[in-house]
Amino acid sequence: MPPENKLPDAAQRVADLLARNGHAGPIVMLPATGKTSAQAAAGLGCTVAEIAKSIVFRRLADDTAVMVVASGANRVDEQKIAALVGPLGKADAAFVRQHTGYSIGGVCPIGHLRETIILVDQDLLRFDSVWAAAGHPHAVFKLTPRELLALTGAQAVDVASRNLA
Repeated sequence: MPPENKLPDAAQRVADLLARNGHAGPIVMLPATGKTSAQAAAGLGCTVAEIAKSIVFRRLADDTAVMVVASGANRVDEQKIAALVGPLGKADAAFVRQHTGYSIGGVCPIGHLRETIILVDQDLLRFDSVWAAAGHPHAVFKLTPRELLALTGAQAVDVASRNLA
């Protein structure tokens, strides 16, 4: 890759990890940040629901990182997550970087520095493909929901808040 097209270090780590796992798709660098699902969707020309956003919590019992990979259209119900993994606390930027190796806004669902519990929003399974962060706020990659489950070893669960009003 020519120097002007060189990926940022964290995104290159993700590209290398994907290649080692047989994922042939490229890392896409968005011209504007993809820190939010709406920003990423606008840059990719897809729906917000097709963005696989990563949200990290801290499990209070043992300070393990708990990552929820949710549809960008969904709000995550912390009570549903806590029912699966135990009481949760806030994960600040330092905790997220220390456990995953990525900065908030570019947290990839794979390649974490420490053991991370990963749960995938079952709503993502309705799409042919989704876009996930690739280690940098401008970097994303496309994969199928089944590939996401296989790469993360996660289970698909109901994590979304449902308005009953």
